[in-house]
Amino acid sequence: MNHGRRGPREVEKPKNFKKSMQSLIKYCRPFLVSIVIAIILAMLSAILSIIGPDKLRDITNLITEGLMTGIDMAKVKSISLILLTIYLISAIFGYLQQFIMAIVTNKFSKLLRKEITEKINRMPLKYFDKNSYGDILSRVTNDVDTLSMTMNQSLGTLVSSITLLIGSIIMMFITNGIMAITAIISSIIGFIFMFLVISRSQKYFDRLQKGIGVLDGHIEEMYTNHNVVRVYNGIDEANQKFDEINDELFDNVRKGQFLSGLMHPFMGFIGNFGYVCVCIVGAILTMNNIIDFGVIVAFMLYVRLFTQPLSQIAQSFSSLQSCAAASERVFEFLDEVEMSNESNLTKVLDKDKVKGAIEFKHVKFGYDEDKTIIKDFNVSVKPGEKIAIVGPTGAGKTTMVNLLMKFYEINDGDILIDGVSTKELTRENIHDLFIMVLQDTWVFEGSIKENIRYNKKDVSDEEIRKVCKIVGLDHYIKSLSRGYDTVLSDNDTLSSGQKQLLTIARGMIKDAPFLILDEATSSVDTRTEELVQRAMDKLTEGRTSFIIAHRLSTIKNADLILMMDNGNIIEMGTHAELLKLNGKYAELYNSQFEKMEVH
Repeated sequence: MNHGRRGPREVEKPKNFKKSMQSLIKYCRPFLVSIVIAIILAMLSAILSIIGPDKLRDITNLITEGLMTGIDMAKVKSISLILLTIYLISAIFGYLQQFIMAIVTNKFSKLLRKEITEKINRMPLKYFDKNSYGDILSRVTNDVDTLSMTMNQSLGTLVSSITLLIGSIIMMFITNGIMAITAIISSIIGFIFMFLVISRSQKYFDRLQKGIGVLDGHIEEMYTNHNVVRVYNGIDEANQKFDEINDELFDNVRKGQFLSGLMHPFMGFIGNFGYVCVCIVGAILTMNNIIDFGVIVAFMLYVRLFTQPLSQIAQSFSSLQSCAAASERVFEFLDEVEMSNESNLTKVLDKDKVKGAIEFKHVKFGYDEDKTIIKDFNVSVKPGEKIAIVGPTGAGKTTMVNLLMKFYEINDGDILIDGVSTKELTRENIHDLFIMVLQDTWVFEGSIKENIRYNKKDVSDEEIRKVCKIVGLDHYIKSLSRGYDTVLSDNDTLSSGQKQLLTIARGMIKDAPFLILDEATSSVDTRTEELVQRAMDKLTEGRTSFIIAHRLSTIKNADLILMMDNGNIIEMGTHAELLKLNGKYAELYNSQFEKMEVH
């Protein structure tokens, strides 16, 4: 089955940021204790840093007084040791906080990737029909990485910065109110500027994350179909589209980074301006004997402790903007509608006991509610029959197979397997009953043996060799340096026809009562097709088979041929009966026969 896929498109803006944040909190719950410990350690580290300037003030006062009467070195040494201990413990707390957050964020990203992977397996196929694979991949990689990295780097910094900010304000007022007001007024403009920048730059971070998804989607599309792009000389058009997306991404990055980048130098200016104000006011107060010289030294450090958190908070908010955009995309995906829950279904069909009868009863289906594709499909298939489904493109052939496999839920009617409705069976149970050989081959990175044995462990090497002999692959595989242990990858040595033979061998190994062939011989040449056809004839023995075919010469021996058009069966019968009927099937068959004669 060849599921359609649209090209990259810009994802719509998530509707509910608050819901995304609630989802983020929900996924953080398993790590809540560790996060709380990390936050406490960050706060303790910040609090200890705040105590430092007070001790430095004492040292400064001792030295200042000592210049007149003699310095008490024992007391200076004692205070210095206390100060050294404070900063050492603060550093240890900071290290532990970073260590804990590194572990937590890595476990968090691991959990998210696991949830997304499981979510993908629960998503209906129509979601993947409407969204580019590159955008989905971007959510699993870029967005999760952004979320994890921001939590690791910004959460502890944000907590310690807020603690430093509040603590330094309290200590400044305890030390001297006039100096505290001076420091705060000189820095308050930084707050206003920071929030103005954040409000203006958030939209660019949203567009940045979405732009990465669109770019990934475009690259995935172009390189997956690179040969087609080159054959049709579409490189210039592809590059032009890439440049458009890349330029838009660059523009959003430039604007977002420029605005957020303004915060750091501006906060540095505010900090230096605060030093000047504190020195001027402190000098005036000292000259009037209102404060001693040590207060000025302490306040210079307090100003640093006050303005530095402002800069760090601004930087953290810049990172949190990317985190917010990424989390919206991740949790928007995790909140997508899934396939119906089947935990209440208890009926099970044993594939070893299934007879093989299938009945479609008044089946109706449409990908969209307002557009019905399959209008009233009725057919009864006896055990062991070979059913061929033919018709023009868009007639509903593959759709019927998708419904039979329960990839989509039917809108109305019923499908029965041995008299049991598929509505009463789980998808896993139904999939276990079918062998599928599709038009699009799928070969994963692994040995030939592993590819054929896929998801079935109790298969001997001899059985694998036996099916490969049947499909005509054995001789070629033996010619490879490592034989059946040859590892297939992106640069594998198999042609498209050989890949199709390999997937046919995989289907023969599965040994299920039903068989679906969706244009299974379309990728092989005429000579190989004869080998495959004989293999297919052997594979269909004793199995109820559904064959979707465009080459009508391959289905002459079918027990029943269904001619479909616009989602309905317009003709039904054997090959001879349909030719005698001289209808649409005969017209289609004769047109192919005429083409063969011309060639």
